[in-house]
Amino acid sequence: MSPSSAHLVFHGAIVLLFGLLLGAPYARAIQRGDADHIVNSWRVAHLSLPIGATLMLAVAALLPSFAVGAQLKWGIAGALIVSAYGFCVSTPLAAITGQRGLSSGGVGLGRLVYLGNMVGAWSSVLAAAAILYAAFVSL
Repeated sequence: MSPSSAHLVFHGAIVLLFGLLLGAPYARAIQRGDADHIVNSWRVAHLSLPIGATLMLAVAALLPSFAVGAQLKWGIAGALIVSAYGFCVSTPLAAITGQRGLSSGGVGLGRLVYLGNMVGAWSSVLAAAAILYAAFVSL
């Protein structure tokens, strides 16, 4: 396994475990009868992080087959890792604070939710574009 793939697998496993562990506060929010938007925020955190981790594991398996240099492979891995950790910050924090983090006008921790969302989203777009390029070059 290439070093970039190994790092992607390692960080993907961390994100997968973290996302699965967020099932506990999600269940507690349901049991307490929290507001719908809070329960939904925990659901998003609990479901989306393992999906992102699964993507990381899948891309780790594909990286060695791309006919591109090691720098681009590291770029893809790095962008996915940064994206995943951005969402690891923003999704549970959104559930804790009740803020969605969709605008920069948030207050307090709402700004951190927004920052995590933006880092996660832009890094995901960068990774997707790099994967598309690597796939095209490898045809």
